[in-house]
Amino acid sequence: MQGLVIRNTGMHYIVKADDGRNVDCRVKGNFRIKGIRTTNPVAVGDRVIFTEGAPGEPGWITKIEPRRNYIIRRASNLSKESHIIGANIDLAVLVVSLFHPVTATTFIDRFLATAEAYSVEAIIVINKTDLLDTEEEKEYLDAVTYLYTSIGYKVLPVSAKNGTGIDELHKILHGKTSLFSGNSGVGKSSLINALIPGLELRTADISRSHDTGMHTTTFSELFSLPPSYPGDHDPGSIIDTPGIRGFGTIDFNKYETAHYFREIFEASKNCRFNNCTHTHEPGCAVRQALEENRIAQSRYASYLSVLEDADADKYRQPY
Repeated sequence: MQGLVIRNTGMHYIVKADDGRNVDCRVKGNFRIKGIRTTNPVAVGDRVIFTEGAPGEPGWITKIEPRRNYIIRRASNLSKESHIIGANIDLAVLVVSLFHPVTATTFIDRFLATAEAYSVEAIIVINKTDLLDTEEEKEYLDAVTYLYTSIGYKVLPVSAKNGTGIDELHKILHGKTSLFSGNSGVGKSSLINALIPGLELRTADISRSHDTGMHTTTFSELFSLPPSYPGDHDPGSIIDTPGIRGFGTIDFNKYETAHYFREIFEASKNCRFNNCTHTHEPGCAVRQALEENRIAQSRYASYLSVLEDADADKYRQPY
């Protein structure tokens, strides 16, 4: 039988069969020894072939259909392993907050670079805009918005609390399979609750002592969006994922990393050497653009950090 993986708890999977039934499934151990260096060989969004078990027993996933794309990051505790966040995605939605907690631009840039590397369209949703009270905070929102829109990314300020931007976000998501990702505490679950009335995903306040989020989503799951109009047969769906503290890239070639930073790649076309790493080489157009403020210092710093990702601990954010 064939179906779509709609939930992954790490121990078992829920597969929505093509006949509409939800089937509890497992994977056999040999999935993990076929050269797949991931902590989860099967991800939410995967199309799979499975066999049903006896009454009261789980089924078995026997094959993963070829993936159109996926989002992957370095596994938190295993530097040589990766973790697939979601597969067969039309849109990657990076949910961030500028305050309470602060999402680092390095985290944003690493996520965007990974989306570029794996051919997934990405947008940035800035949540908790209702908390921006001072002129300085609002100016920071404008600066972050300008930085990423100037590169070519869609940036949407929203508030799950008061509803600002929710209608526009719903329109963007319509008809797509969208993956939601971000740091713990940025309000992913609150946003999804606003988009899917009645879902009531669990939410939690951020830690007062560290101003960081506390995990409420513990496993990945796919939810269908409500129809936008009568007869809407393809409203789209959201893959909700657990909050993460850092986003470690994996298997990036240092000579190709610049390809995944749009403005750096554009400037690199004028470098003297085709294999320029944009760190020390003479005639580097990227470093010239940096000096002329045509490339943001924060973006270049993120680029350098990805080059250094052989150190598995570099991406982890402090508590």
